[in-house]
Amino acid sequence: MIDPQISEWISQLLRWVHVITAIAWIGSSFYFIHLDLSLKKRDGLAPGVGGEAWQVHGGGFYNMRKYLVAPPEMPKELTWFKWESYSTWITGFFLLVWVYYLHADLYTVDPAVRALASWQVPLIGIGGIALSWLVYEGLCRSPLGRNDVALGCFLFLYILVAAFVFRHLFSGRAAFLHTGAMIATWMSASVFFVIIPNQRKVVADLLAGRSPDPALGKQAKQRSTHNNYLTLPVLFLMLSNHYPLAWSSRYAVGIVGCILIAGAIVRHFFNSQHAGKGSPWWTWAVAAAAIVVAIWLSIIGKPGNENTADIQNGATSATLAAAFDDAVLAVQSRCSMCHAAEPAWDGISIAPKGVRLDTPENILRHADLIRVQAVLTHAMPPNNITEMTLEERKVVATWLAQKDAAVR
Repeated sequence: MIDPQISEWISQLLRWVHVITAIAWIGSSFYFIHLDLSLKKRDGLAPGVGGEAWQVHGGGFYNMRKYLVAPPEMPKELTWFKWESYSTWITGFFLLVWVYYLHADLYTVDPAVRALASWQVPLIGIGGIALSWLVYEGLCRSPLGRNDVALGCFLFLYILVAAFVFRHLFSGRAAFLHTGAMIATWMSASVFFVIIPNQRKVVADLLAGRSPDPALGKQAKQRSTHNNYLTLPVLFLMLSNHYPLAWSSRYAVGIVGCILIAGAIVRHFFNSQHAGKGSPWWTWAVAAAAIVVAIWLSIIGKPGNENTADIQNGATSATLAAAFDDAVLAVQSRCSMCHAAEPAWDGISIAPKGVRLDTPENILRHADLIRVQAVLTHAMPPNNITEMTLEERKVVATWLAQKDAAVR
């Protein structure tokens, strides 16, 4: 068994490298989308040049030109933007394995959803993601793929169906993560299997003096467009594991749909602006409405719906003290094996996120975190691995409600 301290460092380093490579991939992608849309046709450009743009950065001026086919002579050195994508996917895959498969009992298997064996988790997760790529690839190459709007609508529905399936197999946290990993796989696999190979074929044809097949460029452009519009939703899904209000909701699939709409519509705004087609400010209203609906769904769908009105009305200093004592007993018995100065849970060497709940003072200090994680969302203990009962959660809810009433 790996030492818990080494395990923690491996997780930290994997996440660090993954974020670095993701920044590089998304940054270069957004830059080239902006560049491509901002190119202008001007008099005096060389034959074959479709447009140019002047840019200034870091004290230097850059003259960027785009050849619609290829320059008269191919340069000796040609930079291929692919390793950012590959590195992001590879590090993300190892992080998925390290966190959600090797620690499936903590983060992926929720007995209240489905009592899976640990060995079943990677088979379902990896198998589902691989199958989704085959479906995505088939749809793009099918007659449906010739209609971008129809294909986009179908893919939207497919993502919701996949999120629904994951939600009924894994914990809410893992379901969101696997939905994001599925989309990210489409994006990176498109670069590996379609965009880069098609570009290589075009270059080979040009070097051989042949006319490239225009279908190659059209196919690559379609995948690039999908990547453009899916980037922001993927980022939300990947970051959501830290924020349980979204993934713990009964309407988590609806929240995924809202985020897909909000992320795509925001990208449409910037695409239109970069292309000089105006600034469709209405998109921000649509995106804001989608986010508001997502927040509403998270609130009405949260698992912790204890009614605390009567508790608050009857709160006194004596009842508050008694409620706090009961809450301390519940929290310490279900949470302090991990959230302590010296965690007793195997594989954990330091209290997660530095949150200690081993003394009444520490419990009081982290009251707001306890409210979100154990009362409003039931996200903690993870997958309820310590079997915290609904009665114990109500005890904590009672204390928090009386605490709020005492403050007022």
